[in-house]
Amino acid sequence: MSQQFGRVGLLYGGTSSEREVSLMSGDAVHQALLNLAVDVVAIDAGENLLQRLPDYQLDRVFIALHGPGGEDGTLQGALEYLNLPYTGSGVLASALAMDKLRCKQMWQGMGLPTSDFALLDADSDWSAVLQRLGGNTMVKPAAEGSSIGMSRAQTPEQLQAAWLEASQYNTSVIAEPLLPGPEYTVAILDGQILPSIRIESNAEFYDYQAKYFSNQTQYLCPSELSETREQELQALCLQAFNSVGCRGWGRVDVMVDSAGQFQLLEVNTVPGMTSHSLVPMAAKAAGLSFDQLVEKILEGSL
Repeated sequence: MSQQFGRVGLLYGGTSSEREVSLMSGDAVHQALLNLAVDVVAIDAGENLLQRLPDYQLDRVFIALHGPGGEDGTLQGALEYLNLPYTGSGVLASALAMDKLRCKQMWQGMGLPTSDFALLDADSDWSAVLQRLGGNTMVKPAAEGSSIGMSRAQTPEQLQAAWLEASQYNTSVIAEPLLPGPEYTVAILDGQILPSIRIESNAEFYDYQAKYFSNQTQYLCPSELSETREQELQALCLQAFNSVGCRGWGRVDVMVDSAGQFQLLEVNTVPGMTSHSLVPMAAKAAGLSFDQLVEKILEGSL
C-alpha cells in the first residue's frame, strides 16, 4: 500500500460548522488507512494549512473535510496548485455541488426533477413566498451541509425567522416546498451505483442530530423499492452526479413528492464516514467492508 499510494495526508477537522462530523469521519478513515498499511499522516486542517502542507512531504491527499473550505472547491483548487492528487471531485464540481441554489438552477435548465424554490432576502414578501411554495416550506442555507441552519416554516413569521436563522451561516438562503417523502440517498463509487437507502426519522425532519447521533433514525438498505423504481432512482442519481461533473465518489439525496415522483435535493461530494454515515452502509450492502471502501476512494486519487 505504501508503494502504491506513497505518503497520504488525511485532511479532516477544519474550521467549518461541520467540524465535529469531520473529526469523526477522519478518525474512522484514519483507522482504516492504518489497517490497510498505508503511510498516512492525519492533519487537522485548521489555520495556515497551505503553509504547513509542504512540511509533510505528501504524495496525495485523502479529503475528509465537510462543508465550506473543504468541500466547496477552495481546497481542491489549492491542492491542484500544489500538484497534490486528492480524493473526490474537482474544483468546479465541488463548488457547484456545494451551492444548492446554482445546482438546482442547472438541474431545472436540464429538465431534471427538482422542487421549486425561492431565494430569500430581507425584502422577501413572506406571505407570497409561502403561497407560491404551497404553504409549508423548508428553509436552508444554500452552501451548508448536514442540515445545519435548516428549519421548517408554515407562517410568514416562521419563514422570516427561518431566513434569519439560515442567513447566519450563508448569505444565500433558499426555501423549498416541504416534500412528504420518503427520503432516499444513493451512493456512487468509481462509477458503481450502490444500493439505495431509505431514511426514516422520527424527528421533525432529518436534521443534524438525527443524522449523526440519534439511535431512533432508521435506515432501510436495500430500501425495499421495486426493481423498476430502484433502477429509476439509481439512473436519476447517476445523471445528477454526472451533470455536476463529479468524480470518484459521492452521494445524491432525493425525496418523493406528493405525486410519488423523485425530486433531487443535492449532491454531496465528501459524504460523512462516521458510524451513522450512509455511504459505508450502502457499501456494506454491496459487499464492501469499510476498509475496502476507503481503499477504493483513495484509489480514485491515482
